[in-house]
Amino acid sequence: MSRLSRPKKDAFSFPAHAMKRAFGCEEEFMAWFESRRRAGYFAVEQIPFSALQGWSFEKGSRNLVHSSGKFFRVSGIRVRTNFGAVHNWDQPIIVQPEIGILGIITRKVSGVRYFLMQVKMEPGNVNIIQLSPTLQATKSNYTQVHKGKLPAYLEYFLDRKKARFLVDLLQTEQGGRFLRKRNRNMIVEVDDEVELKDDFCWLTSWQIRKLLTIDNFVNMDARSVLSCAPFADGNLKKHYEMLRHPEREKVFPYLVDDTFMNDLLESMNEERRVCNSMDDILSWFTEWKTRYELQVTEIPLTSVRGWKHTDNEICHESGDFFSVIAVLVRAGSREVTSWSQPLLKSSSCGLIGFITAKINNVLHFLVQAKVEPGNFDVVEMAPTVSCSNFERRQGSTRAPQFLDAFLDARGAAVKYSAIQSEEGGRFFHVQNQCMVVELDHGHRIDIPDNYVWMTLGQMMELVRRGYFNIEARCLLTCIGLF
Repeated sequence: MSRLSRPKKDAFSFPAHAMKRAFGCEEEFMAWFESRRRAGYFAVEQIPFSALQGWSFEKGSRNLVHSSGKFFRVSGIRVRTNFGAVHNWDQPIIVQPEIGILGIITRKVSGVRYFLMQVKMEPGNVNIIQLSPTLQATKSNYTQVHKGKLPAYLEYFLDRKKARFLVDLLQTEQGGRFLRKRNRNMIVEVDDEVELKDDFCWLTSWQIRKLLTIDNFVNMDARSVLSCAPFADGNLKKHYEMLRHPEREKVFPYLVDDTFMNDLLESMNEERRVCNSMDDILSWFTEWKTRYELQVTEIPLTSVRGWKHTDNEICHESGDFFSVIAVLVRAGSREVTSWSQPLLKSSSCGLIGFITAKINNVLHFLVQAKVEPGNFDVVEMAPTVSCSNFERRQGSTRAPQFLDAFLDARGAAVKYSAIQSEEGGRFFHVQNQCMVVELDHGHRIDIPDNYVWMTLGQMMELVRRGYFNIEARCLLTCIGLF
């Protein structure tokens, strides 16, 4: 697949300020990042289920549960729906009803906004270490069920006297793998310096944008939180004006050309030439919530049809979809330094992508109303295409609509393309090819009724309302408007 042109050499740089562990150039940051990688000891190995410590298959149901009754469990569900080509199936799923916190501390110095980011090990990361939010903690973590240390900086997200809460939104997790799971996505602002722990640093938004062009570098939780960031300064118009500043080549260092950058900015701020009004979009979304049906019943894992259990995995009889495995983890820089746990593993790479096109001379994105079994409210707004194991689906009856638009895209039509990981605390080496492609001028496509065209400004407003799924939110972050 086509990759983007390389950014300018100085695209990572910014004016130096008297701020501890803020970086003036890419080389300086990368050297520090590599030093943190070398400073920690990390080892992850797959083990048989019988070697799990603190986890077991529950008597009778055979659900995979933790001895504390906390964290999460792997159970089964039976699904019936009128969405898509397959209308009923069984599958394993992660059940974790507690609400965790994904949070980033931000601070402005001399008019430049910085984000406090963490170099964090997760057992399922394909490269072990990735750039993460300031705080990434389940309720079991920060209530110390694991008997470990409290996560760093937790107090800034629990005590309103410590920071101003700029963003505080409940956002959903993967509806195909979690049963009705949400996390609190937060951005909090401080005025004064905070004590920097070893694995933390300050990065500007345009530095993070540059890192989003590197495969598997910025983790999924950071991307989810940053998708909410445009609202941190009050409103979209102010954000739009900020991105128009004279040094915008530093704000959008990785885009193919300035034309697409300007198209994004127009799409974010345009209200008069939209293809569909916000009222039209909300009515369309409500209609699909009522038209689609979804019945999900939690069942014992032992009753899940079409899946087989071995000593080392729970997998589908076809070898497709995903499997449940167990791993042993040793990590020197975590709250607990050694543990074992289940993880979900995909059989191959997925694809997540938005098709864009000029309508009324304004850039629009093609959004899907999609049903997934773990959704809270039947339907969520999703990218044009989001599917697992896309190479195995190509050319088959299981290929999602519009998949070929991404597989056939070349050259300037590809506005963003990078491989990004799923959350490494629950998923083992799960990756997606993330893409944004633009249709040629004048090229029109027939779209099913459960798809709609939206401007970027409309999408960002709907992110704030909690309507977009995590795949869409993360992809919006990747194109850099935060």
